[in-house]
Amino acid sequence: MARITVEDCIDKFDSRFELVLVASNRARKLYSGEEPTVERDNDKNTVISLREIADETISAEVFKQDLVEEYQSVSPIDEEELALESNEENTDDEADSEKLSEVSAETDETDISEVDNEGNSETNNYAESETTTEIETDQSN
Repeated sequence: MARITVEDCIDKFDSRFELVLVASNRARKLYSGEEPTVERDNDKNTVISLREIADETISAEVFKQDLVEEYQSVSPIDEEELALESNEENTDDEADSEKLSEVSAETDETDISEVDNEGNSETNNYAESETTTEIETDQSN
């Protein structure tokens, strides 16, 4: 039985942290009953998982994907359902925004006609706001 160390496996992954995550995940899977891809040789699951990594009996990408799937909280089926729900909500939102734009267009037409009837009331309001701003500026000095 040859001793396996982290140094034998580190070149397969970008960092030691990633190696430890992948090896521990694989060891848990071996403990839960998955068959190892190397001989057991009376080794513990952690050693077997490191030997599998060092011998590359399973590719590093497969190890990473298994780890992601293990901790993934949303399944691909759930993602499809969420996408369908969001599409339905977007359709509802689009219908609401169309109604709002119609209402705002009607309101804009009404405001324009009121301004025309009152005769430059908008200009008078602008002049009053300038006066108010000048007074506030003088008081702050």
